Amino acid sequence: MKPLQRTASNSNAFPVKILQFGFGNFLRGFADWMVEEANEKGIFQGNIQVVQIHSKHLDPKIMRQDGLFHVIERGLSQGALIDHAQLITCVTGVTSIFEDYEGYLKLGENPALEFIISNTTESGIYFDSEDFPIESISKTFPGKLTALLFNRFLHFSGDPERGLIFLPCELIEKNGQQLKSCILSYAEKWDLPEGFSDWISNHNIFCDTLVDRIVPGYPKAEIAEIEEKIDCKDELAVMVEPYHFWAIQGPEEVRERFPLDHAGLNVKFVEDLSPYRTMKVRILNGAHTTLVPYAYLHGFRTVGESVEDPGLLVFLEHAIYEEIIPSMEYSEEELTDFAKDVLERFANPFIRHELKSIALNSISKFKVRVLPSLLSYWEKNQSWPANLTMGFASLILFYKGDFKGETLPLNDDPTVISIFSKAWSKPNLVDTLTEVCTNQTLWGQDLSRYEGLISMLESCIQRLITSTKP
Repeated sequence: MKPLQRTASNSNAFPVKILQFGFGNFLRGFADWMVEEANEKGIFQGNIQVVQIHSKHLDPKIMRQDGLFHVIERGLSQGALIDHAQLITCVTGVTSIFEDYEGYLKLGENPALEFIISNTTESGIYFDSEDFPIESISKTFPGKLTALLFNRFLHFSGDPERGLIFLPCELIEKNGQQLKSCILSYAEKWDLPEGFSDWISNHNIFCDTLVDRIVPGYPKAEIAEIEEKIDCKDELAVMVEPYHFWAIQGPEEVRERFPLDHAGLNVKFVEDLSPYRTMKVRILNGAHTTLVPYAYLHGFRTVGESVEDPGLLVFLEHAIYEEIIPSMEYSEEELTDFAKDVLERFANPFIRHELKSIALNSISKFKVRVLPSLLSYWEKNQSWPANLTMGFASLILFYKGDFKGETLPLNDDPTVISIFSKAWSKPNLVDTLTEVCTNQTLWGQDLSRYEGLISMLESCIQRLITSTKP
C-alpha cells in the first residue's frame, strides 16, 4: 500500500490563516473537514498550522503523511446511506511547543493569521495562579496562548488590524469569554503592559461556540477496507457521522471572514447561543439520558439496537415530540427538524454506541438534560409526561444496582451511589422514592413537593419490574 504524501495534486498555495491548538480526532473530523470543504468551493482559501501542546515530541504520523489524512463520513443523512472518504489537505504544518518554543512564538508573527481554533478538552481553558513566568513554557493552554499573543502584539507594535478571531471548540459554556478572561488574568499576573490588555480586549474577537458531531475516530476495524478504497495507507484516518453543526456567537465580521455557511455547511452565526445549547441539551442529550436506563433494563446494550426495536422507538419518539419539544419555547419547526436528525443519528449503523458508556454520571446528566423538560411539562399541563417520567423511574431503578438477578454497570460519584444504596435499603418503594426525591444534593431541589410525582414514579417502577417488553 503506497504512503499518503503531499504532491502537486493535493497541495495549494493558500496562506496559513488558522492556528489550531490540538490535532485530535474531533478537530480533524470537524473544523479541518469544514475548512477543506470551504477551500474546495473557493469560499475561504486558507490553510491551518497545527500546534501540539501536550505531546513532548511531534507526532511522527503527521510528519510521515505531510499533514494529510482522510475523513470518512459514514451514516444516514435524510434517509440515505452515506459512506464517503474526503482527503484533507489544508493542514500544512505542525509545531511542537516543547521541541521549538521560539518557533512556536514566531507563529504569531504571521501577517496572514486571522483565526485561533482550539479543542483542549473541557478542562483545558483555565487560569493557574501558580503558573510559571512568561519566559517559561506555561502549564496551561491559555498561558501558552498568552505568550504567543504577546509576541504578536510586540512584533506588530500593537497594530489594531492584527487582532485575531478566536473559535474555541471546548465543550464548556461561554468558552470564548472564558478564554479571554484567562488571557487577561495571565497579562495581569505577568505584569504585561496595559496596552497589551487593551489590545486583547478591543481588537480581538472571542466567539462563544457550540459544536456537535459524533467522531468515533480511527476506524481500526474497517481500516483495511477503507485503505483499499482510497488506495493508500492512512494512519490518521478519522471516521465521523454525516451530521455536523457549529453555532458561532459573534459580530457580523466573523461571518464575513469565515463564511462556512456559504459552503453548504451546517454553520450558524448567531447573536445568542442559548437556544441552540438548550436544544442540544434537552433533545439530543436528554433523549440519550432518558433512553439509556429504560433500554438497559429491557435487555438492550447499544443505542442502535435500541432504536431498531419498535416499542423502544415509539417510547423515544413520544418522549421527544410529545413531551420534550412541547416543554420548550423555541421554534417548533426548528426543534422538530433537529429531533429528526437526532433519531437518524441514533440509528447510524456504523457507530456502536454502548449504553453503559452513556450511563456514566447519569444522575448529574439527568438533572441538567431531562429534569427541566419534565418540570416544564408539569408546569404547563399539571400532569406528568408518561415517557419522561418512565425514564426517571428507570433511572432510579437502575441505580438500585441490580435488576432481575443481573448486576448493573453503575459508574458515578461514590457519594451518589451511596445515596441510592441507602434509599433502596428502605422497607418499601414509597419510602425509597421519598428518600430519592427529597435529596437536594441530587436535584438541587426537593422534588417531593410536586404533587403526584412520587405516586407516578411508583407506578412506573412497578410496571418495569413486571414487564418484559418496552
